[in-house]
Amino acid sequence: MEIIPAIDIRAGRCVRLDQGDYERETVFSDDPAAMARRWAEAGARRLHVVDLDGAREGHPVNADVIHGVIAAVPVPVEVGGGIRDIATIQGYLGVGADRVVLGTAAVKDQTTLLNAIALFRERIVVGVDAREGVVMTEGWREGSDFWAAELVHQLSDCGVARIIYTDIAHDGLLAGPGFASIAEIVEVAAGLPSPLSVIAAGGISSVEHLQRLAAIGCEGAIVGKALYTGALDLRAALAAVP
Repeated sequence: MEIIPAIDIRAGRCVRLDQGDYERETVFSDDPAAMARRWAEAGARRLHVVDLDGAREGHPVNADVIHGVIAAVPVPVEVGGGIRDIATIQGYLGVGADRVVLGTAAVKDQTTLLNAIALFRERIVVGVDAREGVVMTEGWREGSDFWAAELVHQLSDCGVARIIYTDIAHDGLLAGPGFASIAEIVEVAAGLPSPLSVIAAGGISSVEHLQRLAAIGCEGAIVGKALYTGALDLRAALAAVP
């Protein structure tokens, strides 16, 4: 299972939010590119970078900073946050992003989603971010008409190959992920005529958590706050979870 460090960017800095709340922010670095190099040197095989301001505003805000992160490391980088159109996707892929994550656009704009899949195939990942089972959009501030499992069915029909599932209630709290909801999503995704791979996110803070997610069948796990606080050592995690 792939262990993927998260670099969340707000106002040009590397931060973490508790449960996606912009009022509950902790700043960990003024230099996201240096942080990216730190995780790459520790053995990370992929990085997950999010423009938090972009997610909130609906368009890229920290694109230049993200370009710097991509240029700073030799490992693949997936980018999300405020990506709502084909031009933005092309822009990030054009400067070297390996994958682009669609969230709000995948829920609200199926035309853009279908066009993105037709053009970029498996370089498109969809973020399924749920609070009590309901998919959230607009930087996790607005509910949708979809239950998470229902959206997974629709995404499979659209040709999506991979999702990132976040149980928002667990995000940033270091108390463990929502194993039950993750297991449900993995089971749904694996049982579809066109199965989807699932990357889990939210609340992961120990090697045991990672091992349980691997046993559930997750393709990857995104880890954020636990790495920054030292609750989880990346080298040790990579050695324990092949």
